[in-house]
Amino acid sequence: MKIAIVGAGVSGLVAAHLLHDRHEICVFEAAAWPGGHANTVRVDLAGATHSVDTGFVVYNERNYPRFVRLLDRLDVATQPTDMSFGVSDEHGRFEYASTSPNGLFARRAHLASPRFLRMLAEVPRFQREARTLLASDEDPSLAEWLERRQFSPAFVDRLIVPQAAAVWSADPRQMWSFPARFLAEFFANHGMLELGGRPRWRTVTGGSRRYVDALVAPLRERLRLATPVRAIHRRSEHVTVEPHGGEPERFDAVVLATHSDQALELLADATPREHEVLGAIPYQRNDAVLHTDRRLLPRRRRAWASWNAHLLDAPAGRPAVTYHMNRLQSLDAGEELCVTLNRTEAVDPSRIIDTFAYAHPVYTSEGVAAQRRHGEISGRRRTHFCGAYWGWGFHEDGVASGVRVAAALGGRSL
Repeated sequence: MKIAIVGAGVSGLVAAHLLHDRHEICVFEAAAWPGGHANTVRVDLAGATHSVDTGFVVYNERNYPRFVRLLDRLDVATQPTDMSFGVSDEHGRFEYASTSPNGLFARRAHLASPRFLRMLAEVPRFQREARTLLASDEDPSLAEWLERRQFSPAFVDRLIVPQAAAVWSADPRQMWSFPARFLAEFFANHGMLELGGRPRWRTVTGGSRRYVDALVAPLRERLRLATPVRAIHRRSEHVTVEPHGGEPERFDAVVLATHSDQALELLADATPREHEVLGAIPYQRNDAVLHTDRRLLPRRRRAWASWNAHLLDAPAGRPAVTYHMNRLQSLDAGEELCVTLNRTEAVDPSRIIDTFAYAHPVYTSEGVAAQRRHGEISGRRRTHFCGAYWGWGFHEDGVASGVRVAAALGGRSL
């Protein structure tokens, strides 16, 4: 078959990897580089070169089995990483990190703060309550569930909501309508409902671009970068793909490895059912800045973590997080290399290395229900859908989705 794959993020590249030696494929990518969120930037500082990830960074062997098999197949080296988490306000009056007791009580006044000590004491109760939720048939919103279980405002506003918002790169306010069961399932899957036995996290040595380069090496002649698609038309005998500025091309099938909203926009003849399913999983834009402005890290160095969530006086309606890349990628640099989401105005312009726009799925109860309807639209009308939005929104979900579509088209297994 002649198959068009639209989108060269992890899902599209995995599908292409598993299909290219059995079918004639063509991969269309709007960006000038393949990989999507697997975007590594070269940074030269003080005579040394560093490869810094700006999107996808970490994985673990327990929760990313298909991605691990892919790395093994590609013979890509990896290394351990630190996945600590912290929260801080804009003034240094509140900050903590999960790195150690020293980080947890980075502000020594917290040792005598009843509110802070109660917040910490509620962590094991949250873990127990979440396990109870999973054993029930309930499916409440996160706000409803937290209120019913009477968790303190400090625990909600300064621990669980910042953590969940950082995990899903979501607006903290949107977490109120977030499905509590969806969150609990993710936490349970990642060992976050237990005090011990959590997975060990790793990162790709030299940056995630290393695995992308290995993945696209045999696909170079079939990969069209900087080639956005304008529209897709389905017919009974073929599919027509219209790239911007190019002639329409016919294919036997199309794989839409884009975000859900992008897929819906590309389909010139989307069905009501496709509108229902894809429209239930919207995306939110997040602006990422790669920089060396250490002021975006907590005031106290002992409060520095790999993921640093910001509590803002005036929330911007999007998550505010600074990733400390020296810590995440074990970078021995003379500067603090950071990636900050949605606080571009707070970064010293002279310290900015590059800027990017990434988008992440916004999950609701309706969206989770829509995920279960994949088979109602994928594999029909010569059209297949894949992307991380069909799962929890992470790299393993992107790989799994690409594997599923490739299997439906007779591709190799992973």
